Parts: sequence; C-alpha cells; structure tokens
Amino acid sequence: MKIQIAENAGFCFGVRRATAHVEQLIARGDRRVCILGHLIHNRLYNESLEKRGVRHITAEEASRVAEESDREGATTVVVRTHGIPLEQEKLLRGLSEAHPHFTIEDMTCPFVRKIHRIADENTGADTLFLLLGSENHPEVQGILSHVRGEYRVFGTAQELEALLRQTDIGEKRIVMAAQTTQNLEEWKKSQKIIEKLYTNAKKFDTICSVTENRQKEAVVLAAHSDRVIVIGGRESSNTGKLYELCRRFCADTCWIESCAELPSSYHTDGEDTVISITAGASTPDEIIREVYEAMNQETQENFEQMLEDSFKTLHRGETVSGIVTAIGQNEIYVDLGAKVTGVIKRDQITDEPGVNLNDLFRVGDSVEALVLSLSDKDGMAELSKKRVDADRNWGAVVAAKENGDVLEGKVVKAIKGGVLISYNGAQIFVPASHTGVPKDGDLNTLVGTVQRFRVIEIDDRRRNSAKGSIRMVLTAERKAREAAVWETLEVGQHYTGVVKNMTNYGAFVDIGGVDGMVHNTELSWKRIKSPADVVSVGQEIEVYIKDLDRDARRISLGYKTEEMDPWYQFRKQYGEGDVVEGKIVSMMPFGAFAEVYDGVDGLIHISQIALEKVAKPEDVLQLGQPVTVKILEVDDEKRKLSLSIKALLLEAKRQEEAEAEAAAAAEQAAIDAEMAPYIVKSI
Repeated sequence: MKIQIAENAGFCFGVRRATAHVEQLIARGDRRVCILGHLIHNRLYNESLEKRGVRHITAEEASRVAEESDREGATTVVVRTHGIPLEQEKLLRGLSEAHPHFTIEDMTCPFVRKIHRIADENTGADTLFLLLGSENHPEVQGILSHVRGEYRVFGTAQELEALLRQTDIGEKRIVMAAQTTQNLEEWKKSQKIIEKLYTNAKKFDTICSVTENRQKEAVVLAAHSDRVIVIGGRESSNTGKLYELCRRFCADTCWIESCAELPSSYHTDGEDTVISITAGASTPDEIIREVYEAMNQETQENFEQMLEDSFKTLHRGETVSGIVTAIGQNEIYVDLGAKVTGVIKRDQITDEPGVNLNDLFRVGDSVEALVLSLSDKDGMAELSKKRVDADRNWGAVVAAKENGDVLEGKVVKAIKGGVLISYNGAQIFVPASHTGVPKDGDLNTLVGTVQRFRVIEIDDRRRNSAKGSIRMVLTAERKAREAAVWETLEVGQHYTGVVKNMTNYGAFVDIGGVDGMVHNTELSWKRIKSPADVVSVGQEIEVYIKDLDRDARRISLGYKTEEMDPWYQFRKQYGEGDVVEGKIVSMMPFGAFAEVYDGVDGLIHISQIALEKVAKPEDVLQLGQPVTVKILEVDDEKRKLSLSIKALLLEAKRQEEAEAEAAAAAEQAAIDAEMAPYIVKSI
C-alpha cells in the first residue's frame, strides 16, 4: 500500500512555539511549571507533561499557587495557546505583581491575540460582534471577553441566517470574525450572507493561515485516497474540522488519537491502496510516527525519510524564503513550508530601537532570511533578515563608494567615536569628525534622524564594513546652495535674515544660504559696545545688501534705517522753541549735555544754565538730574541742539514780574475806586 503524509500535519507554529517553551522550562529545572488549563488540545501530550511534574491548574487555583511560590520557590504559570479570558489575564498580572516569585509566560497563539485586538479596537455599545466558532471552546471564551458590547456566536452559515432573523440589530454596526480553526468554507458562506444584508459590515479574516492550508491540503489528499487517517485529540476543534472535510471527499476516513485506535483492517491493505495521513495542529510528531510505523513495518527510517521528502531541508547559513504567519512584539514567525517554523527576532530584523514590527510586516508577507541555527527537537529555526538585507544591499554600498553617490539612511546608534547609519540592512560607521556635529558635541542628537552621506572607505578585511561621511554631503550641499544664492545677489536687495553668530565688531546674518556681516556701526545709530546690545543669535532681522565682494565672497549688510534713526524720530516731534524734558548725561567745563530723546542729546551752554553767572556746571547740576529745557537752535546737518534752562527761567521771571505788575495795578485801581467819593465831595 502507498502511504502519504500531509505536509501540514501536526504542530502548527503557535503550538510548536508553546511546547518548545514549556520544554525549555522543564529542562531548566529551577522552578515549578504550571499551565492554566491545558496547553494544547491533546490528551496524550498533556498527560506526558503531568508525568514530568507539570501541573494543570484552574483560574481559581492561581491565587493559592501564587502564595505557595512565596514559600516553595519560583513558579511559572504558562498561559495556553488558546488564550484565556480577560478577567483571568488581569488576575494573573495582579498575582505576579504581588508575589515576586510568581511569573507568567503568555503562550497565546499570535493569531488568537490578533482577534483579541480586533475585538478591543472595533467593538462598543453601538456594535454587534458576530463570531464563527464553538461557543464553549476556550479560544472563543477568551475572544468574547474582549468584546465591548453585544455579541453572538454561530457555528455554521445556516445558524448565522437563523440568528439574524431572530436578532433586532437596529442601528448597530456589524463586526464579524472567526475562531482561528474554523472551517474555511463556512466562513466564506457566512461572509456572503453578511455582504448581502449589511454592506458596511466590518469583516476580519482571522482563520489561521496554517489551518487554512491544512484544510485545503486535506481536501486534495482525501479526494485522491482510498482511506484517510486523521490524528488528533477529541477535544481539538481543528482536528474535528479536518475529519469532517476529509469524510466529505473520502468516505473511509477515521479519526484516532493514537495508533492504539487504528482499525486493524488498515494493516492489511493491498499494495495499490492509497492511504493519506493528516493530523491536527495539536498532534505531536511522535504520535504521527507511531501511526505510520504501525502501518508500515519498513522501520522508522522510512518514516523519517518520508518526512524529509515532504518538508524542506534547512541548513545553517543558507538563505530561505517564507511567509509571515504571525507578528509578535519582539519577533515574527515565518512559515517555511515544513515542520520547521522560522523565528526572526527584533535584533535580526532592524537596528532601529523601539520600531513597531506591525509597521514593517503584515501576515502573508514574503520574506527572505538567513538560517542562524536549527533545533530539530523543537522544530524551530532562528533566522536573520538583517543579514540577508545587508548582503543584498552591500553591492549598492560598494558602488556608491566607486561612483561617489550620495546615500540616505537612518542613524540607529551613537557609539564611541561616531555613529552607525543603517542603509537597507547594511551598517555604515560615521566617525565623529564626519558627522557634522561640533567637536565634543552630543552625537545622540543624530540618533533617529535620516541623514544623507557618502561612503568614504570600504574595509576589504572585514565583511560588510564601511565608513561614511555626513559632513562631506553637508559641505557640498552648502556650497551648492551658496553658489546658487550668489547668482541672485544684488546691492540694495532686502532680506529677512537670521543672526547666526556675533563678534565684537558685528553680527553675521544668514540671508538664505549665505552669510553677510552687519558691522556695529550699521546695527545702531547709537554707539554700542557689542552686537548683543541690539540683536541675539537666532533672531530674525530685516537687512539689505550695502556692498558685495564676489571674488572674496564677502557681503556687507545694513540694518539701521531712517525710521530707526533717533534724530529722525525726534525731529518729527520737536523743533526750535519747543520745551522738552531731559536728563543730564555729561558735564563739560563749558556746559552740560542733556538727553532729550533716546539717543539724542543737546548742549546747555554754561551761560544758559542759570540766571546768574555760573562758575562750573557741577555747581548747579548733577548727572542724572531731570531738567526741563527749551530748544534754542537745531543744526540738522551736524545733528546738534542748543538747549537752555535760563531761557525758561527768564520767561518764568518775566511772567512773574508781569503778574506782579498786574496785581499792583489792580490793587491801585481798587484803592482809587474806594477813594473816589471823597475826592468829589471835597471839590
């Protein structure tokens, strides 16, 4: 008889990942290992774990186990592949925080976790969540705990139709998904029903791709076989679906848990009989092996050869292709078309810290990676995508060096002496002196930024080793910008510039790619000690070109304008004869100077300080003393003012004398008026 084994028979990557992890915990032997529920749906496997000391506990027992860890030592509770309800997750997290020797290892299948996220993010009070699945299955119970709002579970498309007739959906939005191990055909039928009734329903394809491939393969095998053997636990949902599919295409299909249940007639089939073997996702290789050996007495070697022929053979150091089947927080899982599941850890994907792997990959993406290590026992292969990317793109790095091309990459790390740039998987070292960061500056400011660089050195002695320069590109780009700007410069042009730096004699201003200098005398109409008295680094100011020296590449800029001229502003408001307020700012033998406007002062000649003769200005005035003065004369050409305190004093004296005369006259008039009658009578 001819016996053929399905390529996708046995452990899926999620189960293999979980069982491999538990095996590692057992091998360490430094802690008690417990599993919340059964790790997978296979009675024989679970019994083998118990024989090796692994305890299966319930959520109600978790608190007691956590308390025991305080007395009896480290305990790890493994969460099963089907996941657990949200309430139990919160319970375990709380116990882990309260008991330092009590730890949790979440082995929930990434495909199941994906449905949890879908429920979390897409359900609410205004939704009806429809799930194709078995209501009492632990995976379904875990999914439903993440639903925020109303939900319904249906097992077939026919049940969905009946459910929709009985449910008042109203204005609720429909969200639909499927248990990962459900029948693909039922899911397609269910989708068509929803599409006819609710055009805006959100449908998520959540049947595991491994399950989908397993079912498709089983249908093909069953259609071309005389007999089919389906191996798997009785409580396994995906094994049940396999059995139903195979029976539909091959009536002589049996479902067994172990070789002990194999019908005796299967041992004596004729040489022309074709028998196919498939197995559920929770079926260990050992059980498949036992069934095969029980039917074929040509030794175990025949079975192993069969497996080798069915699956890809991997070798350390070779490049393989695979399909992304799940995306974790720190790794992705790749279907390599065999019992071997590829795992690519974050540090073998990218050098960028904190990157979200979901932004880089989607389930179903094709990836190439290098095999770093193999574990035949666990059926896992550790891969490196980064190595493949680096090798593939190294040619572009070498060509860039030869051609002088400018490349672009992200700075991923600051290290001693420079930074590392990632260019399509290849790492380029940029020495600190070539980063463009000032000496002793913080190189970490470049981390996470995208930089343009040139390759300046290829190290032939070291694999994929090169040096680059950011500074060379910055310098070349700056020169190109400057050349372009110089072509447009003309005397008299006005610009909004930015103060770049200052010296004791002026400020340098960037006017759009080139720097010009504003001398101190052009910064202010007043005498200043430093440019900082007027401007600050980073400030935007309006400037104009006063002079150009194209050969020396020098630009002289002007900043002060007539509107900024204190004399101009003063003369708009005051003229000869006006009275202004001021303060004494300096003393000279011949008089005192008073500032009458910000930046404008005038001379009060010694003869104009007081009514009486003054020997020295200091005898009457003090520095900083406020004074009121009259403008006697304005010389616009020389920008000089003649001021007088005496003039105002004389005016005040004359006013006082005039007022006194007026008062005396008024008094005499009053006397005359009073004496008038007496003068008349005497006459």
